[in-house]
Amino acid sequence: MVWDVFCRVIDNFGDIGVCWRLCADLARRGHSLRLWVDDSSPLDWMAPGARQGQWPGVRVLDWQQAGEPALRASFPPADVWIEAFGCEIATEFIAESAYSAGRNAQNPLKKPVWINLEYLSAEAYVERCHGLPSPVMQGPAKGAVKHFYYPGFSAGTGGLLREPDLSAEPTEWTEPERRRWLQNHGVAWGGERLVSLFCYEPAALQQALTAWARAPAPTLLLVTPGRAARAVEAALCDAGLQGSSAGQEPIEAGASRERGSLRVHYLPPLPQPDFDALLHCCDLNFVRGEDSLVRALWAGKPFVWHIYPQDDGAHASKLTAFLDEMQADATVRALHAAWNGLPAGRQSPSEQWDQLALKAWQSQWQVQVQAWRTRLWRQPDLATALIGFVSKRR
Repeated sequence: MVWDVFCRVIDNFGDIGVCWRLCADLARRGHSLRLWVDDSSPLDWMAPGARQGQWPGVRVLDWQQAGEPALRASFPPADVWIEAFGCEIATEFIAESAYSAGRNAQNPLKKPVWINLEYLSAEAYVERCHGLPSPVMQGPAKGAVKHFYYPGFSAGTGGLLREPDLSAEPTEWTEPERRRWLQNHGVAWGGERLVSLFCYEPAALQQALTAWARAPAPTLLLVTPGRAARAVEAALCDAGLQGSSAGQEPIEAGASRERGSLRVHYLPPLPQPDFDALLHCCDLNFVRGEDSLVRALWAGKPFVWHIYPQDDGAHASKLTAFLDEMQADATVRALHAAWNGLPAGRQSPSEQWDQLALKAWQSQWQVQVQAWRTRLWRQPDLATALIGFVSKRR
């Protein structure tokens, strides 16, 4: 089928990260994708060559080009429209498609199946709302129907992105494999515990850095660029560990800092396959948002999720629902709450971050993650389920 996927980059690149993975997955299954995005520049490091047309089956187009009739007329009509995360398809695009259908009354075009791809959540409303129709009541698309499509963690949802070539069992890297991958990415490894950090500005970051610096066992912290790197620099400074004040100084990829038992290494932006490999390589992963959360699940390693904070506090319920689905124990829940600055995670002086983290390691944390991974693997992946959903409505 031919798919038009629409995406607006709001912040943090999570939207385009999910949309690109979906497009690349569908293209590998033989479909043709047009990805319309208002800022495709993150693809230069997420998927090198994508903007230059070097990914078979996927064409990346500027959102503004959707208003160009000549360009649209040069394309075959779409079988599917996907507006990702409520971004709303450009009015001109909808109007031209409606006009083209009317102009070909003798040989009418099939209306595309119109999908509103929603955000990922484990909350109960997802199953209730998944697949619901939403009639378009006005404008050039009046009479059309959108369908809400919710990714999720249960059989009554749209599933999770999972490429067909992923292994059903978590990949356990040998020490030589880890060393080789790290060396190829400019990281010198001395056998320390490996921790990846992809976050916003976690409430417990300063506490965690201090604990790692004072711990008897060494830790190598691999920090992703952007907000995570700036947050680490600011936290190091606040903790008296000599980071840059407020994290404002430029941080070069490949730079490192040593503070006691902690060594911090700043990574460059990684293409999505390399980011996925990073999660497999590490012993513990701190992830944020939606895309990296799913990749941490498939990696099958202990992880902590930094959920996107919302002013109204709705993220607390969303995190609780997620941990319920995971069947996480009390210690893993407390660790997540502490990382996210939620009341349930505010430790007493007798239970500091290092003690809480140690208890989490002793609670068979990885076993919990891998057990959930096994349950999720029995469900159809998002692309497979989406193809089936669309096919029924065509």
